[in-house]
Amino acid sequence: MNPATTLSVRGYILVFAALLVLTATTTGVAFVDLGATWNTTVALAIAVIKALLVILFFMHVLHSRPMTWIFVGAGFFWLLILFTFTLADYATRIDFAAPPRAGLPLAGRGEPGPAPGMRPANPNK
Repeated sequence: MNPATTLSVRGYILVFAALLVLTATTTGVAFVDLGATWNTTVALAIAVIKALLVILFFMHVLHSRPMTWIFVGAGFFWLLILFTFTLADYATRIDFAAPPRAGLPLAGRGEPGPAPGMRPANPNK
């Protein structure tokens, strides 16, 4: 990187202001109910834009050699793989939020009975 291709102080201030605006936008979107899917999508999109600004300007990748671009691209490709497998795992999970049933109802009374193979808690009942 040669000094002729570096960003001026004004450029750094503009990028910093853009990051502040995007951070405020992220905070504002968090208070708006867009639905769980859209809130996450918008927040991740803003986060990617902020990451690109930091990488391109503050890490000086914009005016660097092609080999640096290859490694940055490989890093984003790896991040894409991690997101893909994480979301695939999340999408194929079984809903364990429902409590398990303690047993079948007793005939005629509608009360839950003991689990199969278990004795009742109170034998005098």
